[in-house]
Amino acid sequence: MAKNALQAQLLKAGLVDSKKANKISKQTQHAKRTGDALNIEAKKALADAQAKKLEKDQKLNQEKQRVLEEKMLRANIIQMIKQHQLTDTNGDISYQFVDDAKVKKINITQKLYDQIVAGHVAIARLDDSYALLPRPLADRIDAKMEGFMVVSNDTAKDELAEDDPYAAYVIPDDLMW
Repeated sequence: MAKNALQAQLLKAGLVDSKKANKISKQTQHAKRTGDALNIEAKKALADAQAKKLEKDQKLNQEKQRVLEEKMLRANIIQMIKQHQLTDTNGDISYQFVDDAKVKKINITQKLYDQIVAGHVAIARLDDSYALLPRPLADRIDAKMEGFMVVSNDTAKDELAEDDPYAAYVIPDDLMW
């Protein structure tokens, strides 16, 4: 086994004995075979960083995919409302309802007014206006994504609380304001 020049010089100068020189050469050969310890740590740190970046990228992609699917669902619902909204709704009866803590008013026919009160027709938010929809379609849309239905009267849900002091005084649905 040949010794390198530095080891030979250290042996000649008497700074190192032959046992120590052999030990150092074995350590260097072992480090060359297995890879340097610093190099291993650097590779491990690089692999950890890559794994973290991959996980972060996957989370970002999942979030982007979820946002995209939500946009597509919203667009599909808006298209459904536009396609299936009731036409010929203009009339001389005004129906008032609350939307985002504001009282809104639409003019409809008496027949539609009665259907809204009975719960057969629902009012949906459509961009900056409102659309009248048949109740089954409104229920399907509300099941897919909430926030579109503004008025959806359901007589089965109007249960009075047991301790309501005004339970005997029922307000009619067709009360005009």
